[in-house]
Amino acid sequence: MDVNEVLLPGVGLRYEFTNADGDHIAIVARREGTFEIGRYSADDPDEARQVFRLTSAEADTMAEILGAPRIAERFADLTKEVPGLSAGQVVVPAESVHRGKPLGHTRARTRTGASIVAIVRGDNVIASPTPDEVLRQGDVLVVIGTHEGISGVRAIIES
Repeated sequence: MDVNEVLLPGVGLRYEFTNADGDHIAIVARREGTFEIGRYSADDPDEARQVFRLTSAEADTMAEILGAPRIAERFADLTKEVPGLSAGQVVVPAESVHRGKPLGHTRARTRTGASIVAIVRGDNVIASPTPDEVLRQGDVLVVIGTHEGISGVRAIIES
């Protein structure tokens, strides 16, 4: 799908695409962190009708919901495009010294060069987790890096 990105000086960015039904959809990402979703009429491509507005937190929630089923698939596609880059999954076991502690406590990226890009917790996906996100038993960490880096994250988490 082609997405057109348009800079809106002083406002933010507008992303535009045409969906399978032929509707022209626009998402305006405002500088202050809010988002507006609009639909252009086929009759008048210059006039958008606002469908709804989202706060930053609401947009994050929607992104998690929409992205959850496809996050691993997209990372797998990315690793095919970049030589030497791999995606892996690491499960936080009950005996991990990092269980119940913030992700940043692991220092995984500093120690291995691999990045934990998401945490799958049951049916939920925490995309781009912050260092303050507390790890729980059974969390599945989605890791991007070299094979050695992913193995290093696994060793850290399983210790």
